[in-house]
Amino acid sequence: MAVYTEVPDDALRDFVSAYDIGDVTSCKGIAEGVENSNYLLRTTEDDYILTLYEKRVRREDLPFFLGLMDHLSGKNFPAPVPIHGKDGVALRELCGKPAAICSFLDGMWPRTITADHCRQLGEAAARLHLAAADMRLTRLNALGPAGWAELAAATESRADEVQTSLAGLIREELAFLNAAWPDNLPTGIIHADMFPDNVFFNDDRLSGVIDFYFACNDALAYEIAVCLNAWCFDESAAYRKECGKALIDGYNSIRPLSTVETDALPILCRGAALRFLLTRLYDVLNHPPGAFVKPKDPMDYVARLSFHQGVISPDQYSRSAV
Repeated sequence: MAVYTEVPDDALRDFVSAYDIGDVTSCKGIAEGVENSNYLLRTTEDDYILTLYEKRVRREDLPFFLGLMDHLSGKNFPAPVPIHGKDGVALRELCGKPAAICSFLDGMWPRTITADHCRQLGEAAARLHLAAADMRLTRLNALGPAGWAELAAATESRADEVQTSLAGLIREELAFLNAAWPDNLPTGIIHADMFPDNVFFNDDRLSGVIDFYFACNDALAYEIAVCLNAWCFDESAAYRKECGKALIDGYNSIRPLSTVETDALPILCRGAALRFLLTRLYDVLNHPPGAFVKPKDPMDYVARLSFHQGVISPDQYSRSAV
């Protein structure tokens, strides 16, 4: 989450008047995250999250995202619920940007990640996949291999400003992944961005998953690859096998991964690492002046990618010595 667009008080009051949620008492920007402008909106009735959609979020994808959250909440999955206006419409416009209000979820994201957090994360990922299995709306992953190629082309001329030879590393990895990427895996709707700051816990129990604005149809096991990258490395980029094992065990306890999915994990993890390397690199090179957010370091994912390049067997993620 972040703030790129400031919302004047009068515009906010007019916007909220379209809903039956009471009067505005406060509205505070949320600095975490990188994609959209988010505010904690308080009214005389409750707390909500106001989101203005920016950057990579396409207007035509928003019905999918909001529909998915509605669908998941109907299956008792702990996702935010889009608030519909008095006219029944959830998606509106504010300050020239598409905007929506969603319910507020209690909890905090874990600053110190434990194996138990990762086990619960794996369970939640599997439950999300099962809950979304009968949703009729679909969306291609705009940040899959084709999207990586576009980002690589957009950053190639300046990548070495961040790290010497980075452009060459990206070019070589992209060529490898294009040749090795699996096309025989079970697919469905995935969150695709289940980072620690998008997963809330209350008293060490997982209480909610937020920020569904990269959700898409893709290989279900790719979700695990994203989570292994995001949750299972320490601050020095050393892999934490106990966290990886807990995450995979948690997922398998709800929806067991097939052999073909497990075997694909090293390639999927390399792809997930490259995806976040590229989006972070693009954000660093195209950081809007005055934005109320600091771009994240792409070099964190160079280190993760290096680890995955050395993985010979998927067992290295959870069972044998790493």
